[in-house]
Amino acid sequence: MTARPLVLVPGACLGGWAWADVAARLRSLGHDVFAVTLTGLGERAHLASSSVDLETHIADVLGVLDYEDLREAILVGHSYAGVVVTGAADRRPERLSAVAYLDCSPLPHGMSIADAQSPEQRELQRAAVEQDGDGWRWPVPDRDTLARGLFGSTAGLEDRHFAALEQRGTPQPYATFTTPLRLAHARPAGVRRAAIFCTEGGITAGRDPDAARAGRPARRPVRGRRLGPARADDGPLGDVLRPRPGGRGARPDRRLRGGTAATAQACGRAVVGAHAASARCRLMNVRMSALTRSWSAA
Repeated sequence: MTARPLVLVPGACLGGWAWADVAARLRSLGHDVFAVTLTGLGERAHLASSSVDLETHIADVLGVLDYEDLREAILVGHSYAGVVVTGAADRRPERLSAVAYLDCSPLPHGMSIADAQSPEQRELQRAAVEQDGDGWRWPVPDRDTLARGLFGSTAGLEDRHFAALEQRGTPQPYATFTTPLRLAHARPAGVRRAAIFCTEGGITAGRDPDAARAGRPARRPVRGRRLGPARADDGPLGDVLRPRPGGRGARPDRRLRGGTAATAQACGRAVVGAHAASARCRLMNVRMSALTRSWSAA
């Protein structure tokens, strides 16, 4: 069976560069990998404007799926990108075999990320936009802000990871957080969904009382070693994302030991989502229920 292509979408303030080591690992396993940089971020920072919103980023992902003519693709979203891949899957289910949520969850129709944030998160983010982002950009959080833990855990991060975010992170157009998600389907037909959770500082469906009621997900937590800085020849996250031979999509929900920041290290040479909405996601456990269906189930 031909290896399925993977489309990797990074969290807030990051570009496709953040997936470098994971992409290298997956390519070594025979997959075509497309690490997306969303409009206004990374090497596309020159396209940033106040008009860039969630719809813009969904269109970015649709462009990759359509112009690369991908079929049976696995779409992966980390942190902020969970809402992006949810919208893309709703509009191009025929091009996908599965969607994977990396330490994040989908939002329902009509809700924005700002709606799901705690008041403290929302007020802190909005203040940063007004004071330092010209009223339309969320500045890359500094180390002191990250240390407060409102935008995710920093457990396991080293100085070099903070330096990478400082040097290569890009302010996020704030409208991407305030645009309501628009969905045409309750769930895209034929597209499997799975979640990869962290066990320290990330979100979890373990205490979700509604998990069984929304899709009766199959959950199989797997505790691995604590994730250290990812290397191109190590790639623990790449191994998790790799579809099981003979399976129809991907592997079951797996919990990776380490916080969101540790997952960041597994996602490349930067703090993928250490500053993003991990804490927000922890407030959304009720929405995590349908994510953990087994990738390899019939």
